[in-house]
Amino acid sequence: MTQPCIICVAITGSLPRKANNPAVPITVSEQVESTDEAFEAGASIMHAHVRNDDETPSSDPEKFARLKEGVEKHCPGMIIQFSTGGRSGAGQARGGMLPLRPDMASLSVGSNNFPTRVYENPPDLVDWLASEMVEYDIKPEIEAFDLSHIFQAAKLHAEGKIAATPYVQFVMGVQNAMPVDGLVFDFYVQTVKRLFGDDAPWCAAGIGRHQVTLNEWAIAAGGHARTGLEDNVRIDKDRLAPSNAALVRRTAEICAANDRPVATPAEARRMLGLRAVPA
Repeated sequence: MTQPCIICVAITGSLPRKANNPAVPITVSEQVESTDEAFEAGASIMHAHVRNDDETPSSDPEKFARLKEGVEKHCPGMIIQFSTGGRSGAGQARGGMLPLRPDMASLSVGSNNFPTRVYENPPDLVDWLASEMVEYDIKPEIEAFDLSHIFQAAKLHAEGKIAATPYVQFVMGVQNAMPVDGLVFDFYVQTVKRLFGDDAPWCAAGIGRHQVTLNEWAIAAGGHARTGLEDNVRIDKDRLAPSNAALVRRTAEICAANDRPVATPAEARRMLGLRAVPA
């Protein structure tokens, strides 16, 4: 039987604003509504950032708590993944929401260049974030902006700093980081299988116009897919995406073209080894 594909929707991020696309959800209520629509369209993971009223990034645990509560109410069983990315705060503030015990959280295990700055992930901060995820039973999603990040995830796993099999996401298309390259993508896939086993789940995310390309590559290769307005505000080069749900539906269409069913939240939880939702 063909393995179902897990679709993650990255609803907001830290950068896109209403000026870029009016559909970008900023307030917690907008985020819950947008996530509900994406959930109905087939997304089983929501990747969450929160914003201040002026649309700037925030790491406020209270905002994360309200978002988590809303998604749990309106999207039963959906996997909630918090971002610990560096645009929303500095140092341990990046993990201040982890005691809320989301199902998953992003974990960048190494530094790299972004368009105008260095995205810093020093070893002591990585170790602390990883330890918090172990303490609160949160599965990390390894954000691999570079090949070395996959090997670093394997090292952390071998040292017991990451519990269970890491879930690695290849991030391609960020300016000054890893470009979208098919040979590199194939090598990433083989590296994950070599380090973590042939059955280890993995995902891919493409930035901007590369989103659909990475969706197509990942789904065809047996991996899982990320979409959403955080990474790409357009449905095609001439039109803004009307919603996160529209991007999820497009990803579901790619799944259908590759004879892969879209994973339900319960299926996604089993594949990723996450705790079941209380009855």
